[in-house]
Amino acid sequence: MSIQQSSEDAQAIEDTRRWVQRAVIGLNLCPFAKAVEVKQQVRYVVSPARKIKAALADLQRELLALAEADPGQLDTTLLLLPYGFADFMEYVHLLERADGLLQELELDGVLQIASLHPQYQFDDTEPEDLGNNTNRSPYPTLHLLREASVSRAIAAFANPEKIFETNIRTMQQLGRAGWEAMGVCASKLPDDAP
Repeated sequence: MSIQQSSEDAQAIEDTRRWVQRAVIGLNLCPFAKAVEVKQQVRYVVSPARKIKAALADLQRELLALAEADPGQLDTTLLLLPYGFADFMEYVHLLERADGLLQELELDGVLQIASLHPQYQFDDTEPEDLGNNTNRSPYPTLHLLREASVSRAIAAFANPEKIFETNIRTMQQLGRAGWEAMGVCASKLPDDAP
């Protein structure tokens, strides 16, 4: 079963692709992203879900599709949630349930879920901390990754533990004005967001 794509869905995908190209790849926030994007191995999917139960159903479908797909054709999926989960804590609750679903499907260790959100906030930071921008996407997003691909990428990268530190420095050098000038993450939360 596929999700019907509206003009709003197409816009969400376009906004997210622009963010991936300009911020994630352009600022090298994820040194592994360029290869899969260039090879067109990234699937962008919009979920119409506004509530956790519906989001988990869409997530389950996408987890199973990614697990069954040929990695040479599909390596990662970005499941966009533009119609719900504007509140970061509600999104965190969804993420907790998503991790439970991964275990329930016995895909823990095969796939992983990374979190991206317009209001992303790392523990022990203030909301305006520039470092939070490393995980701030145009829409609430669940990023589905293959564990084997992540392991290969990390093994091929010198000092992968320094990626986070490098990203924080990048954000500090760019500054708030520079980040905003990129035009990639102006709030894209739903109109009815709390």
